[in-house]
Amino acid sequence: MIRATTKWLTIKISSGLLIPFLIWFVISFVTLFDGNNSQLTLFFSSILTKILFSLFTILAFTFYTLTISEVFEDYISDIKFKNAANRLLVLFSIVMTLLIIIYLIKL
Repeated sequence: MIRATTKWLTIKISSGLLIPFLIWFVISFVTLFDGNNSQLTLFFSSILTKILFSLFTILAFTFYTLTISEVFEDYISDIKFKNAANRLLVLFSIVMTLLIIIYLIKL
């Protein structure tokens, strides 16, 4: 398959999968809005919550990385800057995703 087609499909699939995760995330945090710190820690100490939030984070950063790289492709004309921006974006996404998941595991 063509690289652009694969990228387009990945963007569409990740955005579709993000919808139920985003609904779960919003509903969960609305219920915790009036809670205190211990309720939030208790919520994130559940293994199901850790798995769901980790998947949400992976999907969100995948979608974020692919859509921002499309902006780079459209608006940065210099190949060196475009490649550097894309590499830094991917590095940032990987590092942030790993840090969030490691933090969740330690909770």
